[in-house]
Amino acid sequence: MKLIFLLLVSFAAAAQDKTETRELIGQLGNRSALLVLHSSRNEDGSARLTGEYIVLPALQRRFVDGESSPEIGVTTLREGTTPILFGREPTGEMRGTLRGGVFKGMRYGPGGQVRERFEFSEEFPAMTGYSATVRCEARDAAYASSLAYAVDAGSIKLLEWRSTLTPSGHSCNIAAGEQRAFKGGLQLVSGRCSVTLRDLGDYVRVAAENCTELCGSQAFLEPLLIDKRGACRLMRPETR
Repeated sequence: MKLIFLLLVSFAAAAQDKTETRELIGQLGNRSALLVLHSSRNEDGSARLTGEYIVLPALQRRFVDGESSPEIGVTTLREGTTPILFGREPTGEMRGTLRGGVFKGMRYGPGGQVRERFEFSEEFPAMTGYSATVRCEARDAAYASSLAYAVDAGSIKLLEWRSTLTPSGHSCNIAAGEQRAFKGGLQLVSGRCSVTLRDLGDYVRVAAENCTELCGSQAFLEPLLIDKRGACRLMRPETR
């Protein structure tokens, strides 16, 4: 039994090591959009993909699920309005190739009709000249988040981010960290926890990763979008 347990642990660790998150910015037809993909490798070298895209500046959100073939990266992603797509009618489908940090192809409607071309890239704008002072709050149902940061010409002078989940009262609290060199944005790290700022044009996206050690057991940090006035908002699934 001990041997079986150790094998299961090692397999789980290996699977976790194969999982990565990729962020891509680009165009969906004539609209700018952000695509976030979580990728895990299958034994045959293909990749299982889940994630979402957000159309900017309308903030239309769609969730995606699909696969990418090995080597040439032929990729098909079903899309829908909820994170769980199984058993639901898709709102569309993205078909193309994903390789070399670029995902491009054609988006189709639920009936197979051609909708629009798309092209996304992992190359985000540099933020070396970015300066802003932001202090904002956002909430939705049982979740509340407050963020404050000050950036001067790409140098993060202050970043404090807190979230609270009710009724448990569990919270996350990031109040310090060290800035490190980061291509296509700005990043602050505290241990394993990292907070990344990305320039999306009409918005700055702030997202945290590997920050569970700074959170209560039920707490989390939902990504925030900061508009040009310094107001922030949460991204939530569409209900229709």
